[in-house]
Amino acid sequence: MADLMEATGLEKGGIYRHFPSKEAVAAEAFDYAWEEAFQERVRDLGSISGSVDRLKHLIANFVERRSSIPGGCPLLNTAVESDDGNPVLRERARQALGKWQGLLASVINEGVRQGEIRSGVDPRSLAMLVISTLEGALMISRLERNRDALVAARSHLDRYLDKEVRAGRSRTSRLQANQSERPHRP
Repeated sequence: MADLMEATGLEKGGIYRHFPSKEAVAAEAFDYAWEEAFQERVRDLGSISGSVDRLKHLIANFVERRSSIPGGCPLLNTAVESDDGNPVLRERARQALGKWQGLLASVINEGVRQGEIRSGVDPRSLAMLVISTLEGALMISRLERNRDALVAARSHLDRYLDKEVRAGRSRTSRLQANQSERPHRP
């Protein structure tokens, strides 16, 4: 609240005059921070053709771009902080997750329709895999104070999208590619 008072130049009473509760203040702050972060994630997405490349671009934006709001991912932070303590904020975070998952799933669905993504790929599951991998990597990167986990997650997801998700490769060729990457044991 002190940060908000400093940023706005208002006293507590002046802030609360515009909001019915501190939960409402928190919800508005989350909405603003999430929209800023989301816009960075989708930046330049319209200029990318091909569904797998669009997914890779979204992943790259997550790893490489930061929103103007400091402190990391508002979704991750809010999900951890609100949990059961603030149901309004928890619901906003849940809606934000749904928006992000929906965007990824729509790109995947389009890719399946266009024949760019294998027909057996479940869009909701793949979207959640991408989100959980990136958010987990972000948490580790913040704890370790380096970008190693984010870089590794991006690299892994890029390979996974190319080898397991992109259409045009048979299961046999994917298995052969995976076996050739494993270290050979004598």
